[in-house]
Amino acid sequence: MAKTSMINRDLRRKATVDKYAAKRRALKELLRNPKTGEEERAEAWRKFHALPRDASPSRIRNRCSLTGRPHGYYRKFGLARNKLREAAMRGDVPGLVKASW
Repeated sequence: MAKTSMINRDLRRKATVDKYAAKRRALKELLRNPKTGEEERAEAWRKFHALPRDASPSRIRNRCSLTGRPHGYYRKFGLARNKLREAAMRGDVPGLVKASW
């Protein structure tokens, strides 16, 4: 089990990303648009850098939904490898079977 503080930090980051998503998208569009004037671009750049760092989606860490484990994470299932194996052995994941050849 991951530290509770790390799990909570990631949840807080997800909330911050959701809160500032529209504002970030609008500022990024202004910065990407070649028709934007110099002063307007400078102002958009200043506002963009004034946003909190945790508003960036790349700061979110994928974690297991059961244990919070950050490594060995399968996106398709939202679980870490060891919990995915346990769920598969119990038959909780339809269509997933243990490999044998």
